[in-house]
Amino acid sequence: MTAYPSHQSLDALQAEINTLLTQLPDLDHGELIQRALMTLVRMAEVEADRLDWKILNSSLQDMERAFRVFYLYRHVRKIAIFGSARMSPETAEYQMAAAFAHQITQQGFMVMTGGGGGIMQAGNEGATAAKSFGLNIELPFEQTSNPFIEGDAKLINFKYFFTRKLFFLRETDAVALFPGGFGTQDEAFECLTLMQTGKSPLIPVVLVDEPGRGYWKSWDAHIREHLLKTNLISPDDLSLYTITDNIDVACEVIMSFYQVYHSSRYVGDRLVIRLKSELSDAAVEELNETFHDILVQGRIEKSPAVVSEPNPELDGLPRLVMHFNQRDLGRLYQLICAINQLGAPTIADAHPEKK
Repeated sequence: MTAYPSHQSLDALQAEINTLLTQLPDLDHGELIQRALMTLVRMAEVEADRLDWKILNSSLQDMERAFRVFYLYRHVRKIAIFGSARMSPETAEYQMAAAFAHQITQQGFMVMTGGGGGIMQAGNEGATAAKSFGLNIELPFEQTSNPFIEGDAKLINFKYFFTRKLFFLRETDAVALFPGGFGTQDEAFECLTLMQTGKSPLIPVVLVDEPGRGYWKSWDAHIREHLLKTNLISPDDLSLYTITDNIDVACEVIMSFYQVYHSSRYVGDRLVIRLKSELSDAAVEELNETFHDILVQGRIEKSPAVVSEPNPELDGLPRLVMHFNQRDLGRLYQLICAINQLGAPTIADAHPEKK
C-alpha cells in the first residue's frame, strides 16, 4: 500500500511555504506564486501514483525552460512556421518556407519552428538562428534538432507535445502553415479551434501552397463541402485563415493585421481593442454600422485605458471598447481587418515587431 503524507505533515509543509514566501523580496506576482505552491501541496492529498507525479514534474520542467527562454523576447512579435519534417531542401515547399522566414524577419519579426528537419529546418535557415527559436520534441525517431538552430540558446527541448503546443500558441502572433502530415494538420485545426472558441487571441493564419499543387486548396474544399455545407461551422469562420501560393502575400497578410490593430483583452464584460493610432469618428461610425450584429448591447466606442495595463507602455494606446457577444469570432476578425483599412498607420508601423 502506498503511504501518503499525513494531514499534520501537510500542515507543516504549508506553514514552511508561507514562511518561505514572507522571507522573499516583494514580488509583483507573489499572490499567484503562493496559489501555485498551495495547489501543489493540495495535490499531495490526492491518491496519485509515481507516474502521475513524474508527468507533473516533467510538465513543469518543460514550462520552466520555455518561460526562461521566451522572457527575454516577450515584447517581440513572433511567427510560428509549421510543415512536414520530411521535405528535403530540394523541394519547392522547403525553398518557399526558407524564403518566407527570411522575408518576414526582415520586417522585424522572429520565427518559431519545431526545431527539426524539413519545413522546420527551412524556417530556421531562412530566419537564421539569431532571429529564430526551435521548440524541439523528444521523439524516438525523426526529430533531432536541425543544424541551423542546434546549440543555440533559443532551442528548447520539450518532453510533451501539449506543453510544446502551449508555447507555440502562447508566444506566436501569426501562424504560417506549409504542406505537412498529421502534425501540421493538428496545428492548423488546434489554432483555428482556439480562435473560433475565443480561447486564444485572434491572429493571422496563412496556409501557403506551392504554386500549381493546391495542398491547402484541397483542404479548403473539404472544409467547405463537409463542414460549411452541413452547418458544422459558420460562413464567417472561413475568415480565420488565408490561402496563398505567394510568399509576398503571406507576409503582407501578417504585416497588415498589425498595421493599426495592436492587441485586445477583456475587462469585465467589455472587449477592449488596443490600437496603434486613433480612428476618426467617421471610421468608428462605419464600424458600428457594419458590425452592430456582434454587439449584445451599446455601441463600439473610443476609450482611454479602462484599467491599468499589465504593461504600462500600453496605457497610452488608443482604444475601442464594445460588448462583444463572444461568439462570432470570424466576424470579429473581419472587424479587425476593417480597423486596419480604416485607420492611418504611423511611420513606426513599417516594422511592427513590438508587442
